[in-house]
Amino acid sequence: MPIESDLTIDSSRFRPENVTEATKQINSVLKQATANAPQWYEVGAAKYREMHASGQLALPAPVHLPNAIDATLPSRDSSREIPIRIYNPDNGQSSKGVFLHFHGGGFVLGNAKSSDQRLQMVANGAQLTAISVGYRHAPEDPYPAAPHDCIDAAEYLIDHATEYGTLKFMGGESAGACLAIITALRLLGSRPSHILLGLVPQYGLLDLSLSLPAIKTATNTLMLRGSALENFSNAYLPGLSAEERRNPSISPLYEDLPALAAASPNGLPPALFVCGTADPLVDDTILMHTKWSIAGGEAIVKLYSGAPHGFTALPGMPVADEANALGVQFMQEKLEAAA
Repeated sequence: MPIESDLTIDSSRFRPENVTEATKQINSVLKQATANAPQWYEVGAAKYREMHASGQLALPAPVHLPNAIDATLPSRDSSREIPIRIYNPDNGQSSKGVFLHFHGGGFVLGNAKSSDQRLQMVANGAQLTAISVGYRHAPEDPYPAAPHDCIDAAEYLIDHATEYGTLKFMGGESAGACLAIITALRLLGSRPSHILLGLVPQYGLLDLSLSLPAIKTATNTLMLRGSALENFSNAYLPGLSAEERRNPSISPLYEDLPALAAASPNGLPPALFVCGTADPLVDDTILMHTKWSIAGGEAIVKLYSGAPHGFTALPGMPVADEANALGVQFMQEKLEAAA
């Protein structure tokens, strides 16, 4: 019989003929809309954030829901607290736990209010309390400010489960996916008895040295240019060499996952990795999924043909709706299995 590979992937996801017309049309609109858009490193991070909030950029300003609740959590620094935004299920039924979310934005942009509609969808669909963390940004607060805030928030929620419910899931997009994975791996050591039911990292920036081939060879840089990646990385990690940026506390792709899993009483949490095939970070997702599986963790990877970086945040894009619904389904299944 023919020799079969020990590792398989559905390569049809990468074939141009399998990109849907809807995805092509939205990509075309995005390309035209963003062709001459200013970059954050051209106008300054603070100004760019203001422009985004007021709808002055090519993409629409975030929609803020009136029922979302702003609050804070304590941090390791006694002089400050961590902003959070809370989304409760609005169907009148009790929450089954907490989904902790870390927004994207290259460690520079975004905030706890960036994803109101999607997080309310998660809260309603999975019957969870969704909590978004407003971690500190570079360049004002470079590494390790962001992971410190995310880890502090997760550990506090675990230690004070009566306040919002039991922390059961974590996830995020791009830089937020990186922070979600770093936080989850930290919890294996700092809170070993806690069982995290699942991770939902979407198109994560997991190698901050920017060394992987998809970044180097990308020709379709819709939504994420190579220069933007370099500027994000330099703002977040000023003065660090490429080798220093491969520290696992910065780039989780370089973590010794088998060792962490072996030392943890519960191993790695299940993870659903999501990425578009037109994303320069697709190698990050594929490699992390593979390493997660090799280390004994349940790992699912879903690739969306022709989808660019950040696609799950694009309203009206069918593959975005599909990917976001899949994340809710993943959490529903894990909740049912744990019941």
